[in-house]
Amino acid sequence: MDLFGDSPNWKENLEPLLAKYKGRKHPLDYKNTYQLLVIVILSAQDSDANINSIAPTFFAKYPNMQSLAATNLEELFADISKVRNYRTKAEWLIEIANTLKKDENIPMKMKDLVVLKGIGRKSANVILRESKKPAEGIIADLHVIRVAPRIGLTNESKDGNKVEKELMQILPKDIWGEIGMAISFLGREICRPKPKCNECLINSHCNYYLSS
Repeated sequence: MDLFGDSPNWKENLEPLLAKYKGRKHPLDYKNTYQLLVIVILSAQDSDANINSIAPTFFAKYPNMQSLAATNLEELFADISKVRNYRTKAEWLIEIANTLKKDENIPMKMKDLVVLKGIGRKSANVILRESKKPAEGIIADLHVIRVAPRIGLTNESKDGNKVEKELMQILPKDIWGEIGMAISFLGREICRPKPKCNECLINSHCNYYLSS
């Protein structure tokens, strides 16, 4: 696929998704920036439902960065043992807590977020979007990675950073903050591994639908 030829007006074509999903909260349950940071780290390669199920107990015990910094690995292992890769994630969380020390020290710039253990570009984009900060990229989670090439927005790739880069090249910056999550919601609800194309708001602009 030639991403740089005579490309469609994707901003216009994707507008129905933005109209439907703009501003919708991420499916992860959180009440403040500290909880958002922690829950995004815990959710990597795990399901939102699983992380949401442990969140109330976790945050009752660790209500802020100071309480997280005060614990030890063995105790944290026990508290998140139902989470995938929990040992590594526990190490990341304690290191972050000891680095930042207080909730108000959580950075709100991409360059500062991605130096924290367990925070890649996807996670940073989610944190910035949910915190209503200016977008510095586009969320490319597993749903976007599946859906974007199916629509015809990007080439096939399992690398979220590559998918994000291609999306950033063809989409105007003024929709970066919302379009990734909008495509993600489409992937969660309609454009499933077995897609419900007849229910899709943008099927008239979708390569998969038009070629099937």
